Amino acid sequence: MDPATFLTELKRRKVYRVAVAYAIVAWLLIQAASILFPTFEAPPWVMKVFVSAVVLGFPVALILAWAFELTPEGIRRSEEISPREPETPKTGKWTAIIVAAALLAAALLAFQFARTKRPANAELAKQTAPTATLDKSVAVLPFENLSSDKENAFFAQGIQDEIITTLSRISGLRVISRTSTAHYQSAPENLSEIGRQLRVSNVLEGSVQKAGDRVHINVQLIRADTDAHLWAQSYNRELTDIFGVEAEVAKSIADSLQATLSPQEKARVETKPTTNPDAYVLYLRGRDYQTRPDNLLQDFKSAAQLYKQAIALDPNFALAHARLSAVMSTIYHWFEPTQEVKETARREADESLRLQPDLGEGHLALGLYFYYEEGNYQDALRELNLAAKTLPNDGDVGLYIAA
Repeated sequence: MDPATFLTELKRRKVYRVAVAYAIVAWLLIQAASILFPTFEAPPWVMKVFVSAVVLGFPVALILAWAFELTPEGIRRSEEISPREPETPKTGKWTAIIVAAALLAAALLAFQFARTKRPANAELAKQTAPTATLDKSVAVLPFENLSSDKENAFFAQGIQDEIITTLSRISGLRVISRTSTAHYQSAPENLSEIGRQLRVSNVLEGSVQKAGDRVHINVQLIRADTDAHLWAQSYNRELTDIFGVEAEVAKSIADSLQATLSPQEKARVETKPTTNPDAYVLYLRGRDYQTRPDNLLQDFKSAAQLYKQAIALDPNFALAHARLSAVMSTIYHWFEPTQEVKETARREADESLRLQPDLGEGHLALGLYFYYEEGNYQDALRELNLAAKTLPNDGDVGLYIAA
């Protein structure tokens, strides 16, 4: 068959019309599936199979359009119809029949594929699922403030925040960021639902009661899906002896979940940020202002002032230097790009790393300085990668690296 005759036959047999109709219907179905499948929580492979089946249905539709025609006598093979016979007026109906038949064939193909492959895939998933990672995932819910003075709420939040930070130094755990857990209640009843939403197997609940220089901290590690208590501990400490609690909690959680700490991780976890209780309280107040969700300039300035006060009481407080640097970089980038703010951010980042060269928060602060103040993305990425080595579970570090 010469090309001219072939093109004439394509037109006579309505192949062009069927191709266009099929493409339009297929596109609409794929768009609808992209909305409906996630809504009903269908696994990703379902969408892949559906799209593949729809694509495979296209040549089926073209073959049907070429091989058969709808006539007043019914469906006949195209070879049996003379090109000189008048065209049937049922073109639209025939096109719809072909498209529907092709899509039906595609649907049956997809169903057969899913029926035969899904059990194998499910079994493979069971064999290869990272159960160790799932079992060692933990979310630290907001700690309840049991102090009679509600102004001490910052202290409960600060203890929670420092426990998250300490846990984030352990590579054998998967720790959910404080941002993801902030909107949950301190002691919710639906732990299984929270575990499903956060995709964690374990939840840490806690409460803090501060009265003068005495602090009572209660924590419990719970298996989210069964409500089984894996570990619980109460700490009654003088404020002067509060600094080691975060390390004790982190090591106990790691032991309960059978997560091994390297010697370097153990040393970092056990490092006390300061030995000055007053400086520590000022630091926790600063963290409260720095992590407030409204991102107000006044909150950042309050945080900076509190960090400066903490550093005045303990100039060797490396973590406070790092936090002050990070706050100043935020102020510079979003509010006040002044030389004074820029110099303070760099000076405090350098000082934190001078005091503690392997401090992840120090490398994070210096990375933010290069990123925000200098626009030096190469050096920023270098520092952020160094931060990630000592803070493998810190969500902020991963976020900035991705940016």
